[in-house]
Amino acid sequence: MSNIILVGMPACGKSTVGVILAKTVGKNFIDTDLLIQEKEGALLQEIINEKGNDYFKNLEEAILSNLQAQNAVISTGGSAVYYEEAMEHLRKSGKIIYLKLPLSVIESRLDNIGTRGITMAKGDTLESLYQRRAALYEKEADVVLESEGMTVEETVEEILRQL
Repeated sequence: MSNIILVGMPACGKSTVGVILAKTVGKNFIDTDLLIQEKEGALLQEIINEKGNDYFKNLEEAILSNLQAQNAVISTGGSAVYYEEAMEHLRKSGKIIYLKLPLSVIESRLDNIGTRGITMAKGDTLESLYQRRAALYEKEADVVLESEGMTVEETVEEILRQL
């Protein structure tokens, strides 16, 4: 169980914290959103716009389910927790950390929701997404880290302390 897997809402800091955490502990860094972009040769939002949410979700699930990583910090997409089998696969390789922030902080950070590559159904809002996902993040996490008001470095220190 050598991996540290970060889950949470878009803009909660998974990628930013993940890079610093990986440097701090001498692990590789993997961002599954970047793996999706690399595989498709397109930005997340372009994939969603051109091929639809269902295509994107199937692609994301396949990337997560087939990820073979050791000694890595893995930053997942915000919707990773929708895929139970993929999460079980990730859990076998490490500890899952939920970077938890209040909706108000996510809203203040996420000014580009329409271009960020967030898979949302028609009529979804950031609030409805948050409500739906929060319970899933809590359920999947080995560690729930309330990171509001913490710097990136403080967040990294707290992750290491909890592990």
